[in-house]
Amino acid sequence: MDPSVHTVARCKVNKQGMPNTSARPKHGRRTRRRRREDPARNELVSSSLESAQQCLFNQDYGTAFVHYLLVLNLAPMFKDFARESFRFTLFKWTEELDSVGRIQDLFDCYEQALELFPADEVILNSMGEHLFRMGFRDEAAGHFHKALKLRPDYPEARENFYRVANWLVERWHFLMLNDHGRNRKYQQAIQKAVQSGCNTVLDIGTGTGILGMCAKKAGAAEVYACELSKTMYELACEVVSANGMDGSIKILHMKSLEMEVPKDIPHRVSLVVTETVDAGLFGEGIIESLIHAWHHLLLPPRRGENEFQDQSATGRVIPAGATVFGMALESIEIRRHHRLCVSEVGGLSIAAAGELCSPVSCSPEPDDSMEPYTTERLSRVPGGYKALTEPFTALNIDFNNVQELEGLSSREVQQIRLPVTQEGELDALAVWFQLHLDEESSLSTGPQEDTCWEQAIYPVHSTDGFVLKPRDELIVEVSCRDAFLRLCSVAVLRDGHEIRLDKRPDTRGSGNPISNQNPEAELCSALASLQTDQKQTKDFCMLECAEMALLNNEDYHQSFCSALGKLIPQLRAKCQNKERGSGDSTDGSDLLYVLDVSEGFSLLSLIAASHGHVKAYSSVEKKKQQEVVKRLARSNNVPEQHLEFWLNHTEDEHGMLKRPSREKLWSAIILDCVETCGLIRQKLMEKASLARCLLEDGGSIFPAKIVVHGMLVESDTLLLESAVQGQEPTLGFNIAPFINQFTVPVHVFLDFSTLECRHLSEFVELFVLDLMESTANYTNREVKVQATSAGRITAVPFWYHIYLDQEISVSTLSQNSHWKQAAVVLPQPVEVQAGDWVRLAVKLHKSAISISAHIENTPGPMEQ
Repeated sequence: MDPSVHTVARCKVNKQGMPNTSARPKHGRRTRRRRREDPARNELVSSSLESAQQCLFNQDYGTAFVHYLLVLNLAPMFKDFARESFRFTLFKWTEELDSVGRIQDLFDCYEQALELFPADEVILNSMGEHLFRMGFRDEAAGHFHKALKLRPDYPEARENFYRVANWLVERWHFLMLNDHGRNRKYQQAIQKAVQSGCNTVLDIGTGTGILGMCAKKAGAAEVYACELSKTMYELACEVVSANGMDGSIKILHMKSLEMEVPKDIPHRVSLVVTETVDAGLFGEGIIESLIHAWHHLLLPPRRGENEFQDQSATGRVIPAGATVFGMALESIEIRRHHRLCVSEVGGLSIAAAGELCSPVSCSPEPDDSMEPYTTERLSRVPGGYKALTEPFTALNIDFNNVQELEGLSSREVQQIRLPVTQEGELDALAVWFQLHLDEESSLSTGPQEDTCWEQAIYPVHSTDGFVLKPRDELIVEVSCRDAFLRLCSVAVLRDGHEIRLDKRPDTRGSGNPISNQNPEAELCSALASLQTDQKQTKDFCMLECAEMALLNNEDYHQSFCSALGKLIPQLRAKCQNKERGSGDSTDGSDLLYVLDVSEGFSLLSLIAASHGHVKAYSSVEKKKQQEVVKRLARSNNVPEQHLEFWLNHTEDEHGMLKRPSREKLWSAIILDCVETCGLIRQKLMEKASLARCLLEDGGSIFPAKIVVHGMLVESDTLLLESAVQGQEPTLGFNIAPFINQFTVPVHVFLDFSTLECRHLSEFVELFVLDLMESTANYTNREVKVQATSAGRITAVPFWYHIYLDQEISVSTLSQNSHWKQAAVVLPQPVEVQAGDWVRLAVKLHKSAISISAHIENTPGPMEQ
């Protein structure tokens, strides 16, 4: 129990149970009346305080919380004494509420707590953590920000704020504001439109407010803007105010789809400006927004080519339209994130896994769990890519034609035949677009452009892939169902035969010309196909892209297989020697127990069970994924009773680390230590500390140790993705100080192998986390590294060598790693010359790494 529980009990109280005070009242009559004592109330406060402490001692946190609320509302003078005890009670009670899914009650408790302690940074931070876990990122950011304002040196709140800032102000905001060419083109198009008569403007999805301010600066009489994100709305208000336009630009915190005339804006506008487009053009809802705008917010469009029509009486949109391009490509990196590429994992055949694929698919029957495309910056895809066709035009769209916008979803599916230009395995279709701001100016998001944009990727899910050859023709279908652009590779024409790509492997293989079967044969074929499809639907399982890449990581699984293959025989021999010494007979109770608490889909428990005489527990939670593991266990002759699903035995995931039974301890516990994004998992060392207590003598945590490696680099790319650069205002507007509040010091999801950077040193060991030996750990370390080249140190990328034992390790930097890397971006670049020694101060707080760099005057070797 928290020792602070006893704090209130030691408080001096008078006969009525209230604190003694000798302070004279500052005011006369009114204060004396307020201090007139109520014996019944004092008795209630005293008894409730005792009850709260007793309930806390008995771990009855809900009742204790109610008693504390009563005490602190009736007797606010107890707040300072009871603060720690109250916090402890709140956190324990809300943990219980969280574990049983009483989310509304949980937030009600925090609301009550913050009414009592509105300036308590610890409670604010804790509520923010709950909000973030529930997906309320805007609200979480507000709580973390308040906590930091109250206590700027509060590390937990700072780390949480950095984490949520990555979600709320995505890195592309910085890239766009640093993209001077893009900014100038938008500004020129808006200026031209306003000067031609479009004097009332609505900026949809205003972000920082930059496009609305461009309109006002160009001379627009009225400017309105809307923004759905609370964080970005508040940021835009700050920016507009700082630039002296708070009285002339009205910003609304709402969707444009909810806006009405005259309720939200007084009348229709003559110009809508927006950049609510994603890499797939329509993914942020621009079609729906513009249809609504044309019907409810914009003046009618210009009719015909009448140059003398009053521009202020007609409506238009910037951008005016777009042309979408695409091409087929081969990319091993894309392939391994979206479909199964291996036949064996850690010595196990995975032929019986069924159909596994990522949730990115243009399936004919999409559901809410599927996305039609993902995104990649093709110029930075590890391993590169090969274009298998020339670029083709997939779609043209006119944003100033409402009939065209409304008819987009009902357009007939368009089939396009693409001549194949290079031989290669078909892995995906890549898509980009040209955004036509007006008749003269456009922006391209193509893979060869120096742009802030990524490209949309439509992966191909065929089990074995398909090798295209020159002289083939690839048939692609283009549609816009649900206002999402969908591209699907459906067939290949080869030597006059059509080979279907959207069929299962057993039905697409030979490539048949047009069928001339009789009706009876066609019916039998259809029935057989229906039965096959039903079975394959049953065996279908979706894995996240990172889970698919993990499954394809052969080195990772083989390393675990080897490490378990060393540990298990050692423990079995030890167990047998113990039995011989005691004279006990072997009756099957000598099974070794292995627990895998990896996040998401994992086959490590099955690999452990396959070694024999092991009962392994898997942390796989989703039923479909559990079915895959069971099928693989059966096909690899792992006894059913030797594999169980651990979450089926625990009430909640907070209690995952506990003994397998009252009499048993674990032989091995597998911890998931590194997030896919490249960061150490939160609370890793706390989990390792608990796991050590649950191991049998000779047992092991996997991994046993993590070594963090890093390197000094100069990278303008990382600077551009981390903050608005330079001292000059953006298009003359003061934006950087406001959006740079959301700069985070650690850049995640980094592909170091393709990062544009100059290496300024060799790689060095930065930090060691020992999961088996707690006494070997530390929180701070200074490392000296010698610069090998002159330049500006802008960042320190880092990655991990994960040691399963003293000899076997895996690297998160390897070519087939399912992990990305991360980098600490320095607040100010450090100039170095070749031969200079740089002192890195490396700190680990909880799971967050921070690094500062300074030139070391005294040369010396790297410190250990």
